[in-house]
Amino acid sequence: MKFEVPRKMFFPEIRSLYLAVFSANLLCFISGTALTWSSSEIPKLNNATETPWKRMLSAEESSWISSLVILGASVCPFLFGYLSDTIGRKPTLLYLGAPFFLGYVLLGFGQTVELFYVGRFLTGIGVGGVFTLLPMYLAEISEKDNRGAISSSMGCFCCLGLLFSVSLGPFISVQLFNLVLAMPPLIFLLSFFFLAPESPLFLVREEHGDLAAVALRKLGRKEDLITKEILELEASVKPEEDSSSLMDLFRSTAFIRALVMSMGLFFFQQVSGINAVMFYSQIIFEESGTTLNPEYCTIIVIFTQFLSSFLTPCIVDRYGRKLILLLSAMGMVVSEVPLGTYCYLKRQGASTELFAFVPVMSLAIFIVFFNMGFGPLPWTMLSELLPAKMKSVATAFVSTFVWILSFVVTKYFEQVVSVLGLGETFFVFSGFCLLAGLFSIFYLIETKGKSLQEIQEELSKS
Repeated sequence: MKFEVPRKMFFPEIRSLYLAVFSANLLCFISGTALTWSSSEIPKLNNATETPWKRMLSAEESSWISSLVILGASVCPFLFGYLSDTIGRKPTLLYLGAPFFLGYVLLGFGQTVELFYVGRFLTGIGVGGVFTLLPMYLAEISEKDNRGAISSSMGCFCCLGLLFSVSLGPFISVQLFNLVLAMPPLIFLLSFFFLAPESPLFLVREEHGDLAAVALRKLGRKEDLITKEILELEASVKPEEDSSSLMDLFRSTAFIRALVMSMGLFFFQQVSGINAVMFYSQIIFEESGTTLNPEYCTIIVIFTQFLSSFLTPCIVDRYGRKLILLLSAMGMVVSEVPLGTYCYLKRQGASTELFAFVPVMSLAIFIVFFNMGFGPLPWTMLSELLPAKMKSVATAFVSTFVWILSFVVTKYFEQVVSVLGLGETFFVFSGFCLLAGLFSIFYLIETKGKSLQEIQEELSKS
């Protein structure tokens, strides 16, 4: 059988869209490096021969340096949401390069703990802005047939940044590592400025239909379909223009349902156990008593996360969001129950030597199923469900909710384990995953292959 590469892969219009997506997703790569920075740098900062201040960190200082990125991410989503509605998506995204660059420069040249606090907080501001604005921008430049794949590509780049940070950080100095990480923000600024247009939806909202047509051409839309797409965008913002006030939108059935669906997805994302798995994977392996080296186990988990991040973009626009979310939830249940059972039996003194592979296998399976659905798809559906006029404010609200919930789950995981036990804690996580599957079946709507206007019409139905 002769294999032929589809010609459309090489069409200029296809390339122009994906170049814009690639340049925008550099922000996700940078965010991934920020989120995993502590795993390689905290051990070096606790080494008197490598730390810039020639002493070990206290436990309190180490905790603050690790957590300030989450605190920074939670404080500015509303500011970035406001800016994106006033000056545009593209300029606001470009501004996000600044806190990343300044943060990493401070971390590279900082000689005091206080400067490291500021540097981590600045990178956290960038992370919060990325997850507020980028899902919205990617959804607005994509087409209904590829919106799921493009939006979920964020996860691939974030995992690539995670892997880059973990692979490079342990082997070079603190200063050199942070100066290397200061380069991607500059690359993003240059590439995104030249390759990516403003969001066509934003331009239509601002009554710049001619500029929206230019943006669609830059994204490679076919000339005979541009007018039709602009009319669809105008139809999607018309109900908002007809509303007498923002309060009318807040009270609308479509907005309330969209907000509940979005917050529900993110709630189940955070209580699935993902933060506990990623931040405490080495501790989990040590506590579970596996005979494998915990450091190697952690590398296996991270590499599995990177590989599995490419699964969703390949299947989401074919099989739909609801089915993938259901499979994701059930897969997490199936992986966490054996892990919880293993840890419980280990705590009870039962012999588990023959099952030492269970923690690694269970966490690897968990990562695959999480990355297939509840990892990327809440961000994808957030940008699809919310109405255009409220999208920036509502996305900022949901993003703040996500980061606060992430902080709470991460902060108190160890305390919960000390009260319940590690095995019982994973049983609780698996229970939440079961509820997530039911939520996906009975409450979510399917958004696959629908325009943003069609999604709002379905949400408006009681």
